[in-house]
Amino acid sequence: MSTPLPPIAPAAGTIDAFERDGYAVIRDAITQDLRDRLLTAAEKLLASDITQGRDRGGDGKDGFRGCLTLDRAFLPLLANPGVLPTVVQLLSPNIHLLSAHLIALPSGPPRTIRIPERHGWHRDMYGVTADLGFPHTPRMAIKAAHYLTPVTPDCGLTMFLPGSHRLTEEPVVPAGAIDPPGAVTPDIAGTDAVLFENRTWHTGGINFSGRPRIALMLQYGYRWLHPVDDPATDLRKDPTLTPIEQQLLGVPDRHPDGSLAKGSGAASIRSWWESRPWTSTSA
Repeated sequence: MSTPLPPIAPAAGTIDAFERDGYAVIRDAITQDLRDRLLTAAEKLLASDITQGRDRGGDGKDGFRGCLTLDRAFLPLLANPGVLPTVVQLLSPNIHLLSAHLIALPSGPPRTIRIPERHGWHRDMYGVTADLGFPHTPRMAIKAAHYLTPVTPDCGLTMFLPGSHRLTEEPVVPAGAIDPPGAVTPDIAGTDAVLFENRTWHTGGINFSGRPRIALMLQYGYRWLHPVDDPATDLRKDPTLTPIEQQLLGVPDRHPDGSLAKGSGAASIRSWWESRPWTSTSA
């Protein structure tokens, strides 16, 4: 990619839903063709013996942190003009990528999580709450979740507790249950993206679809937050990247001679953000 694509103006309904619920759906955030290519790259990576960034977990979960550096096929999501403006409006232009997380949730048993003893509901960036206290945790990051395998009622999509970003204490999961009252699974299509913030309580659903549920989650946060992924130093040197992509991959506040230039690392998205009029969207 050599030039930034025109940003798509955030839909007022999307912003309102996010502020109310702590998550929102962006319809048709990617094309079906791109989704197909992402799935091909994801399945190839998961079938490999690569250990860099490998993230295996309970119940047979598999995945990778920092997957953008492992396959360039994922790069179109980095500065997606259908998603990034909404993230910028909800945070600010002073952001970068914290994590690009590929997750494969297997289908069926065994079940060591998503049981009453270990229900799996959580906030992201748990260390922030531990350090600042539950009621003092601010909005610091937003994830854009893309689901690459068929979206069906039994595939184990991420569940959310609407409004939980405003809670001042943990939600209560009744004894013997695995979900708090009011928990929902968003009604989405495969080309949609789900945005949610670090304070929003969520968990993976239970996958009974007969195949792994593969998701790709990109988390954006303020530039003063340390990325979860390893630095994409080599990728950032790619001359075909746009300045916006370079910012998201961690370009520092520097003049060309290497001297400090406070705030310059956010200049690309700030300029892009101010480049109205944008392409409009409905709802």
